[in-house]
Amino acid sequence: MNILITSAGRRVSLVKAFQTELKKIIPEGKVMTTDFNTLMSAACHVSDRAFQLPLIIDNDYINKLLATCLDNQIKLVIPTIDTELLLLSKNKDIFLKKGIIPIISSSKFINITRDKRETHAFFIEKDIRAAKEYSKYEYKLPLFIKPINGSRSVDNFIIKNQEDLTEYHFKNNELMFLEYLDHSCFEEFTCDLYYDKKSDLKCVVPRKRIEVRDGEVNKGITDKNLLIDYIKTRLGHVEGAIGCLTCQFFKNIDTQEIYGIEINARFGGGYPLSYFAGANFPKWILQEYLLNQDIAFFDGWEDQLLMLRYDNEVLVHNNEK
Repeated sequence: MNILITSAGRRVSLVKAFQTELKKIIPEGKVMTTDFNTLMSAACHVSDRAFQLPLIIDNDYINKLLATCLDNQIKLVIPTIDTELLLLSKNKDIFLKKGIIPIISSSKFINITRDKRETHAFFIEKDIRAAKEYSKYEYKLPLFIKPINGSRSVDNFIIKNQEDLTEYHFKNNELMFLEYLDHSCFEEFTCDLYYDKKSDLKCVVPRKRIEVRDGEVNKGITDKNLLIDYIKTRLGHVEGAIGCLTCQFFKNIDTQEIYGIEINARFGGGYPLSYFAGANFPKWILQEYLLNQDIAFFDGWEDQLLMLRYDNEVLVHNNEK
């Protein structure tokens, strides 16, 4: 009854959370990890065992991942990066036939989350506002530019003056020109959502983003606000959604209007704040998929819990490699 967290990178807190919860129900269980470079992955050194796998674009990636699972009694697979989601979802049945359960949403839903235009259409269908998309020939300044399919805030631009626009912005067909939602007027929230086996919502934790570094929350605070009921009403059941979803919303400070920004069908880098607040997604995953238990809706997490991150060290001695 071991767990495998793939592409673990620096997700030390996520690995430790699963280790803590697994030990409570299966003391002999191990939390293992994979990465392209296990030596340079802090999370791989913290996990109980780590395996080096090729890049996800390698044609043999799925076969090697499956072999790793079979050789190490892996029961659950937890993916952590966007580029792996669709590949693993499309091959989910291969793992299920071997008794291995990838905790991952459906391919159809992942396609929606990976394409920002599809995400905006999904929000609108669910009665959630989305930023207006402009034509590259007719737009209104200021505007926000981001890729149709991207992550970690790569290729994101705030354009306030015409001279800030370049040939790259106009010729890159992967970039969207969007209505700019001024941060002086809007508060930005990342919401951790938990969906059970039936794709029913079981928890909503809004985390206010105070400071972001490299696309990941560096300082944040849990906030029980109107987003909880807003999301419960509109996203109480999302066909194909499984496990942890990380959704970004903007809330207008004065009018309280809410805009949906994006969805990631995986654990976000800031999830540890929700875990420490009491929203125990790792425990619920274990209860659902290892113990076959039902999960009740949970809103008893700690409000106004502030997370301040700092860099820490993982030291690897030569004789431990």
